[in-house]
Formats: sequence, C-alpha cells, structure tokens
Amino acid sequence: MAITLIDEAVLAGARCHKATEVLGISCRTLRRWRAAGDLTDGRRGAPRTCPHALSGEEKAQILDVCNSPEYKSLPPSQIVPRLADQGIYMASESSFYRILKARGQDNHRGRAQAPRTVSKPTAWSATAPNQVWSWDITYLPTAVCGQFYRLYMLMDIYSRMIVGWEVHREELSDHAAVLMEKACLRHGIAAGQLVLHADNGGPMKGATMLATLQRLGVVPSFSRPSVSNDNPYSESAFKTLKYVPSYPKQPFESLNQARDWVQHFVTWYNTEHRHSGIRFVTPQQRHQGQDYAILKVRTKTYETAKRNHPDRWRNRDVRNWEPIGTVWLNPDNQAESLPSTLQLAA
Repeated sequence: MAITLIDEAVLAGARCHKATEVLGISCRTLRRWRAAGDLTDGRRGAPRTCPHALSGEEKAQILDVCNSPEYKSLPPSQIVPRLADQGIYMASESSFYRILKARGQDNHRGRAQAPRTVSKPTAWSATAPNQVWSWDITYLPTAVCGQFYRLYMLMDIYSRMIVGWEVHREELSDHAAVLMEKACLRHGIAAGQLVLHADNGGPMKGATMLATLQRLGVVPSFSRPSVSNDNPYSESAFKTLKYVPSYPKQPFESLNQARDWVQHFVTWYNTEHRHSGIRFVTPQQRHQGQDYAILKVRTKTYETAKRNHPDRWRNRDVRNWEPIGTVWLNPDNQAESLPSTLQLAA
C-alpha cells in the first residue's frame, strides 16, 4: 500500500523523497522494498506469525493438565516425562514453562520455598586505620584426622594489618567476643568509631558476640549467605597464610605449636610482608601512616633513574607509587566509578 501511494504521488508531480517523508520512511527503504520478494516486516519486535505455534485450545489443555490434581504440585520437568510414559506428547518442556509464565503460574510448586534474593551488603569505606575491620575463622589441621584448630583473625581493611588473633579448639561466639574486646582495648577503639564485617557463621551472629559489639559501640556488618566475595580481605589473608613457604607441611601436633606458628606468621605479615594491595608497603607502615613518606622516596628514586636513562622509559611515565586513598568494602556502582587512585574491593 505504501509503495502504491508513493507511486501515485510521484506520478502526480511530487518529489520521491518528499513523498517518503510523509510516510516516515526513506528513499533507501523504498528501493529495498521494491527489490524484496517478501515484504514481511523484518524489524526487531515486529509482529510475527508462526504456523506451528500452539493454538489457544492447545494452551488451555496444557494449563488444565498442569493444574490437575495429579500434576498440580509438579514442575514441567516432571510433568512432561510422565506424560511421555503414557504415550502423550502435548508440547516441549520449554513450552510448558512459557505457558505457565504467561498465566502467572511460574511459581514454585509444592512446599519448597522459592529462592530469595539477598541484597548486597552496605558499602563501607575506610580513609584511616581503625574505621573498618573484617574478621573470619579458618581451620588449621591437627595430627588427628578430621579434627582442626580454629584460627580467629581480625584485620583492618585500610592498612591490611592483623589487629587481633587467637587459636582455639572449638568454634564459639564466646571466643570471638573475648578476642574483639581485647583488640578494641589494645587499639583504643571508641564507641561509634568502628564497623566490623564478617560472614554469616554461627560465631559471627552468636548472641554473645552481638551483645559484646553493642556494648563496645561497634557496628556489625554481614556478608550475603554463601558469598565469599563479600569478605575479600580476610579470605585473601587466609590464602596468604596457607600458601606462605613457611606453612608447616605436617599437621600441628599441639595447640601451643599452632599458636606459636601463627604468632610468627602475624609478626612477619604485619612488619615484613610488602602487601600488593597497599603499594607494597608493610601493613604496619600503612597503619602507622609511614607509607606516604616511603612511597614519596620510591617515586623520587624512579624519577631520578628516568632522568639518568631516559631511553629506557621513552615517553612512558614512571611506576605509580601514589599512596592508596580510600579503601572500599563491597562498593556499590557509584563507588566503583571513583578515580583509580582509590582502592576498590570486590
């Protein structure tokens, strides 16, 4: 019809591009239509007619079967095979799901609860030490097969410094509460100063631990269930602990042996280990605010080397030794768009 109307307008003396503009198309579209053997609308989202599509009567039969007393508590993945056992084929399993979804019946059948969506934890930022801590528990193997010691570890996410740790035989909220109280006393934490992030384990949400945090004025924060990325700093520290060359090849013979080894590891980690997440300064240097001076010297050293050997750098900048600024825990999209000088965490 559009081609006929345009041809009539052109024969009457109108310009082709003016006639096509009236219909909201271009001359190129008109030429393509004239050359096409099939004028079916090929645009995305255009109405389609499928000759083998299920009819309304067939869809109603499928709904009746799904809602029958025999199948009302079963999903299509269970209904379709059972119908096939009876020599009945009505439609594919995906068609069953589409029909149920179109009728608003794609909910869980039976008594099983539908999967729930847990919102992402609050995004916390740290611009100085003792603002945001994270903690977790990991297993240390013992000489008895199937038995483990538990290492409780508190970490400052700004400096990556281990601010408290203990090793126990069991996993109890009481042990975590005592450790937290000692760490707050040692670092002079005031009420309302600190956020403590942890996963959803029993000791983390135990009544004793929560009561202690409330008494100390510490804000609790928790990960989503079964999402380790929500507590990346503690997980990363545990990987460093278990893959460090000095980690014992044999299980710990006693609780005192495990505590002695962890003591040496924490000392090394805080005072000797150059952490990649804080521009390769030690956590203790970062915690005490010494990283700015150290990184300034590194930048000056690299700039001097570039002046002495410019051909090695050509037009490239020296290595970035700028101090890490704000450190984020579980940042939202707005935080992820901040400048690269800010340290972002998963």
